[in-house]
Amino acid sequence: GFGPFGEHAVNASWIAVQELEKLGLRDDVDLHVYEVPVEYQTVQRLIPALWKKHSPQLVVHVGVSGMATTVTLEKCGHNVGYKGLDNCRFCPGSQCCVEGGPECIDSIIDMDTVCKRVSALGLDVTVTISKDAGRYLCDFTYYTSLYQSRGRSAFVHVPPLGKPYTAEQLGRALQAIIEEMLD
Repeated sequence: GFGPFGEHAVNASWIAVQELEKLGLRDDVDLHVYEVPVEYQTVQRLIPALWKKHSPQLVVHVGVSGMATTVTLEKCGHNVGYKGLDNCRFCPGSQCCVEGGPECIDSIIDMDTVCKRVSALGLDVTVTISKDAGRYLCDFTYYTSLYQSRGRSAFVHVPPLGKPYTAEQLGRALQAIIEEMLD
């Protein structure tokens, strides 16, 4: 999940991830949670360091979207188009994640299947699919992680708390989504 930024003094993504941590995942899954600062340069250092430290099968990033009204599974990350200033009032001069990297990297996770299966569980949360994580820190982090992992990353956008879901609903949705992704 991510830390506060802009109008998101409390970032719903971090709250949802903390709920997931309380709920846990299956016994055979080691869950590590981190609050990622909304800073391009920190992401460029932190994401590769986490991959190196944990050698995970999968990393699932969770971000908030002020425009979202559903829990949204992002299919891909984008390399270029980063113009928004982060919490340090910084923006990459190249406006890209990885110089010379591919324009777009898809997750190896079949988001359509995950969406269908989680929707069939009858949770009180709507799950949808997107191909555009927004060209801000969410998309930047996702691309950085996809590049690092050769596609073994996922990204889930959640709406702000109470618009319309509670922290508990978001935590349960993340639990179901991640367990489905692992399957």
